[in-house]
Formats: sequence, structure tokens, C-alpha cells
Amino acid sequence: MTRSVTGLGMTSQRTRTRMIERLREQGIRDEQVLAAMAAVPRHLFVEEALASRAYEDTALPLGFSQTISQPYVVARMIEVLRQGRAGLGKTLEIGAGCGYQAAVLAQLTHEVYAVERIEPLLARAKLNLRAIKQFRVRLKYADGQFGIPEAAPFDTIIVAAAAPAVPPALLQQLALGGRMLLPLGSADQYLVLIERRAEAYVETRLDGVRFVPLLSGLE
Repeated sequence: MTRSVTGLGMTSQRTRTRMIERLREQGIRDEQVLAAMAAVPRHLFVEEALASRAYEDTALPLGFSQTISQPYVVARMIEVLRQGRAGLGKTLEIGAGCGYQAAVLAQLTHEVYAVERIEPLLARAKLNLRAIKQFRVRLKYADGQFGIPEAAPFDTIIVAAAAPAVPPALLQQLALGGRMLLPLGSADQYLVLIERRAEAYVETRLDGVRFVPLLSGLE
């Protein structure tokens, strides 16, 4: 039995619209990001038992000690990466999870690569993206700390798990003029924006956040 893309009750278009209104109230100003968030049926990316909570501003469990990020964090990270740029360009997501953020990114750029180290989650992401007929995302089962060297360089890299330090391989795969956004830290986490310029990498510390840890190895 397939799940409805439009949905009823708490998964309705009205509920999705309320999510967008809340994001505006929380300070998200990029209308293209808001439109991308509105276009993706988040309730299809969570467990059916949690579908009624899909548009709340909260992270929800996916199993395997992973979560789908809260809508505000997804919107905020993508807004930061887009700010002052013509577009995201070729984009790499580390930590595809259920595929939700990759689906939002694919509304904003034609090339999205996404890495996931937990095989059952990768399989779920593939099914979820297929269900909404989103074929722009190229998924890979791999250790996210190493990125996808064969597809580098990337104009944009977005990391959906917290690392103790910036993975060197990801820095190397960032194109000149590119941007990477990732959470750093363990107990106290914060977002760091890294811009690769001709003379150096420039880091900017942003909001405090809470993400699952970026782990190595495959599961």
C-alpha cells in the first residue's frame, strides 16, 4: 500500500502551509528555500506512526540512532549556503538519512549527491525519493567523512551530523569559491560555514545546534 503524497489531516497541504508560516516567523527569508520546503511532503519521509508530527518543528527518530532534522534547521542551513550566491551548484550532502534534505536540495539545484553509511537508511531514502519522483539525487553507500572524491569538486557541501573537527577529505573536495556548512562539537555544537577562497579557507561560526555524531565505518 502506497502512502498519499497529498495526505489527510495533519499531513495536509494546510499543515504544510502552517510549517512555512512558522519558518517565516522564525526568520527564514529566502523565498526559494521556503518554496522548496513547501514542495516536499515531509510526512512521506518519516515513519507512518509519526506522520501526524511530520510538520512540527522538531527532529524525529528514523531508527538506527538517527533522526530527520527539524524543518527550521534544514531551512536555515540551506538559506546560509545560498546567501549572496547565484545558486548551490553541484551539491554534496553527508548523511542522507531518509532522503528528506536531499529532496529539498533537489528543488534548488540540478546536481545533488548524497552519502549514507547505514545501508537500510540508504534503501529507505531511495524508496522515498522514488515515491515523489525525485530523480536528481544520486545516492551512495559510503563513509561520509571521505565524501565522493570521484564526483568532486563540489560547489556546496552540507553535513547532517556533528564532527569533532572538519573532515580533511571534505575540505579537499570543496570547489574554489564553494561553501561547506557543518555542525562541529560534541556536548556543545555549533554550525560552521567554510568558504574556500583563493588564498585560504575562511570559517564563520554560526548558530548553536544539536545533531547526531558523524561516525566512521559502514553499517
